Amino acid sequence: MNREELIKEAINSIVECDEKKAVQLAEFVISAGIDPVFILKEGFSVGIRIVGDYFERGEKFLPQLIQSACIMQKTTEILNAAVAHNVSMKKAGKMLIATVEGDVHDIGKSIVVSLLKTQGIEIIDLGRDVPNARIIESALENEVDVIGTSALLSTTLMNQKNLEDELRKRGIRNRFKTIVGGAPVTQRFADKIGADAYAEDAAEAVTKVMELLSARQTV
Repeated sequence: MNREELIKEAINSIVECDEKKAVQLAEFVISAGIDPVFILKEGFSVGIRIVGDYFERGEKFLPQLIQSACIMQKTTEILNAAVAHNVSMKKAGKMLIATVEGDVHDIGKSIVVSLLKTQGIEIIDLGRDVPNARIIESALENEVDVIGTSALLSTTLMNQKNLEDELRKRGIRNRFKTIVGGAPVTQRFADKIGADAYAEDAAEAVTKVMELLSARQTV
């Protein structure tokens, strides 16, 4: 199976909710010595994004979305375990990530977490529907380098702005780099609220977070 076929099969396994196929592909990737991050980014992650698009268009329903997300989580756990076992990586930094208060969507965030872990980044995942006060308290307690928040609803979008405002109000904004993402979020919004970075998808989030960590290390 060449890489193009492998990518296609990985995408289809998520879209078709075929857990057996997805697990077999993940195990094949490991046994064949293929880069786990490659198939995660180009295959499985693309599949879950397609499922999300279908859901938004009403072509798939919530049970299918949840099933695909569960399969995605299982495959990423397999691939992440392989990365941790085979690669001794120096910790690249520490990041806190959360879905903002009032928002219970976390599929996209979970994909971001999986990809970031493969880069040696220590992740504190607070989950979903997280108040800004808890985000700040945890960021201080864990002495993180980066705070990442996700908002999937236009009604919860302003909680990302409120977080930036609260960090400045407390005089601790310069202690962290911040990155925002989610369906209604744009680069323009990120610039407006004063976030350090914006990511459109999981793959871009990895690139942007690595850049933020690099910037902190050179200061």
